[in-house]
Amino acid sequence: MTLDIAAFTTPGPERSPASLPVDWAAVEAWLGVALPDDYKRLADAYGPLDFGQFVWIHVPCVQAERFDYGNWLRDTHREARIESRELPESERPAFHPAPGGLLAWGETRGSDVLFWDTSVSEDPNEWTVVVLHTGPVPGSGLLPWHRYDLTLTGYLRHMVRETWELPSPPGPLMGPLPGTVARTAFLPEAGPWTPPEPTVPRLTDAERHAALETGTGLDALRLLSPPPEAPYLGGGTWEGLFEELGTRLPREYVALLDLYGAGCWSGWLRFHTPLRPAGLGFARHVESTLDGYGQLKEKYPEDFPLARWPEPGGFLPFANSIDGDYLGWLTDGDDPDGWPLIVWPRHARQDRPWDRGLVDALLAWQRGTFATAGLAALDEDDDPVECAGFEPWDDRAYW
Repeated sequence: MTLDIAAFTTPGPERSPASLPVDWAAVEAWLGVALPDDYKRLADAYGPLDFGQFVWIHVPCVQAERFDYGNWLRDTHREARIESRELPESERPAFHPAPGGLLAWGETRGSDVLFWDTSVSEDPNEWTVVVLHTGPVPGSGLLPWHRYDLTLTGYLRHMVRETWELPSPPGPLMGPLPGTVARTAFLPEAGPWTPPEPTVPRLTDAERHAALETGTGLDALRLLSPPPEAPYLGGGTWEGLFEELGTRLPREYVALLDLYGAGCWSGWLRFHTPLRPAGLGFARHVESTLDGYGQLKEKYPEDFPLARWPEPGGFLPFANSIDGDYLGWLTDGDDPDGWPLIVWPRHARQDRPWDRGLVDALLAWQRGTFATAGLAALDEDDDPVECAGFEPWDDRAYW
């Protein structure tokens, strides 16, 4: 008899789970594999699920700005693939869509990630659980990856155990957890997920070659990250900003912003809106950033060696990352076009100024050929064309 989670769980009163229709034929065709029957029954009956107040079981659903099943799988597998590089090469798992690759189905409040091992059997009902533990789990030792001889429902059953049952499964187990199930709190309005239609490659082979290898300057950058039709700068003028700052800014920066406007590069590097009215735009961000830098410099001068603009040669920031790194110029000399670029990195020691200009640096970074402290790097298996991009902002943006 097949075990069902209803036998060992109770629906939560505040966020009762609710069924969510899933087109399993379409989802499985998109994945290229069938999925375990217990998972499909669980999704049909409960929808996206908060299990035991600790585990999120993700099902094919979507909620605007919160969750997209396909994007979650892609991002989760990428991050786990990068994490697995800490293992010896012979022990690194493959990840879906590689044949027999691990396929994610959930995660925890402790940032553990739960997968099926699809290499176990051609029958998905026999797939067993693999967990990437990222927190302190009793018995986990120093290795974060652990395999269990348990299917999804069997693993959930053991997490709400009251006593150890013999024979106990190998490896560390989370819990015991309360036997409750509830609708995932951040997905109250989740709806059915529709697999994306196959798309034609954005670039031809010749364009891809130019974008990644032979092209230079703005022409190549346009191929990797097309600029918006109507770049947003904030409504003011460059001359007004220069007067407010008391200095001109490098012409290359002005040309780049005139073409792209404010926005976020590759989902990571944010260029502030430069031409908002006085007190609301570029100068405000410079002031607040350098105020924070100055406070840190007073406490830890050896870790924060840069002078602050408008001191001679001082750091003048104009962009930041979602991780809290800041990109700017060292204002050496009277000619802004000669100012070198530098990053104030949040999670690394201060590195040297860059040996290239802004457009060349952006292009090389998006190609995955330029790495330095404070810049996010592509993984060796990432496709630079897929990872590159520019998301423009409008007048609703804070930055």
